[in-house]
Amino acid sequence: MPNTLQHYIDGQWIDSQGGRTIAVINPATDQSAADLILGTAADVDAAVIAARRAFETFSLTSREERVALLERIIGEYQKRVPDIARAIATEMGCPISIAQTAQAGSGLGHLGQALAALKNYEFSEKIGDNRVVREPIGVVALITPWNWPMNQIVAKVGPALAAGCTMILKPSEEAPSCAAIFAEVLEAAGVPAGVFNLVQGDGEGVGTALAKHPDIDMVSFTGSTRAGIMVAKNAADTVKRVAQELGGKSPNIILEGTPLDVALPGGVGGVLLNSGQSCVAPTRMLVHRSQHDEAAQKVGALFAARKVGDPQAEGDHIGPVVSQRQWDRIQSLIQTGIDEGATLVTGGTGRPEGLEAGNYVQPTVFANVTPDMTIAKEEIFGPVLVLMPYDDDEDAIRIANDTPYGLGAYVAGDPAHARKFVSRLRAGAVFVNAGGLAFDMPFGGYKQSGNGREFGKFGLEEFLEVKSVIGALPEEVA
Repeated sequence: MPNTLQHYIDGQWIDSQGGRTIAVINPATDQSAADLILGTAADVDAAVIAARRAFETFSLTSREERVALLERIIGEYQKRVPDIARAIATEMGCPISIAQTAQAGSGLGHLGQALAALKNYEFSEKIGDNRVVREPIGVVALITPWNWPMNQIVAKVGPALAAGCTMILKPSEEAPSCAAIFAEVLEAAGVPAGVFNLVQGDGEGVGTALAKHPDIDMVSFTGSTRAGIMVAKNAADTVKRVAQELGGKSPNIILEGTPLDVALPGGVGGVLLNSGQSCVAPTRMLVHRSQHDEAAQKVGALFAARKVGDPQAEGDHIGPVVSQRQWDRIQSLIQTGIDEGATLVTGGTGRPEGLEAGNYVQPTVFANVTPDMTIAKEEIFGPVLVLMPYDDDEDAIRIANDTPYGLGAYVAGDPAHARKFVSRLRAGAVFVNAGGLAFDMPFGGYKQSGNGREFGKFGLEEFLEVKSVIGALPEEVA
């Protein structure tokens, strides 16, 4: 495993100033997978000083220099994909087959799109005799979660580097090793000292210090809505920019009359992928009342057939959820669904048969779920799907939007019919007929799912300030 007992600051691996050590737990075995140093405010100060110093020169690098840097990073990242996949499988329980492809592969996708955006972006625009220029915002704090660790790290680091920013990354303390590997990738690629800094730690210590720090110009945060609110409050006193991608409770509307054997597998796969630990998972399936019971039977069979097992083994199965705390929360919500009168189709509380240890959850389906039930409102973040009947299009739209979240929404059925829903669904992304994420399309949420956008040129723009240059200047000066 990589070095998780030191921070990477100013181009060097250094000891913490007063940090304490904790164990990182393998969710499949309940045993320690690594030791991790939890950083301190003093560590954050050291990283900010390094990033501020490096910004003076890195912000002035040319497009061509940053293009070459990103190309070198891509080359070094490709060498470490197996290491990244093993770290993800060990620390957060994603099966190795998915860790090697979707999880580790997402990092390459974001690096490629950051490179494409940098090559094509117009940083200067002439308006009459004046000019608008876009410049790097400054020193940025990047706070990322455990569920798609490389996806969220690279979705921030890639465009921040492309913009000319310097940065401090705080990854999740539950899946820290791939961040340490990524620091090694950047070092091998020749990222200048101080441009990228890694401070390991938790939200209470390092996250709070980053959000409050007066010499940090921006915080980009991905995580729960609850934590995002605290980041915004901590950042408010210094009036720094805050970009956030937060929770979700995405509806998946199966249009009336749609053949269920065509529409259901995509929605099921979207929930079970990563053991349900995806903020944009389509966890509320809305089915016309005339097809609800048939859909419940078919979805139940698909969930019951999905195997649960060792994340180190190859195969089409799901692994454990990330922690005992998360397992306990999922169990509580499943029991609440039963207590509130939802129909348990398959799954339920307790571990799957034959798995006595580890944070394994039974793939669970509820039917006849109403909008007032807890499992229809709260983000469960596990392999749990709720089926909700609707009466007509207007009813489906009302139920779909009846949530404080607005990250994603899904529609399955005739494209002409689906088109009527797109402008009325209050979500940052609408996926039609199981369309997947695209790394060049903006990703982010409405309402309490956050603000700002990531991916491609939209992610690049989050790390840029806009400056008006008023008065005629020679082209080469402007």
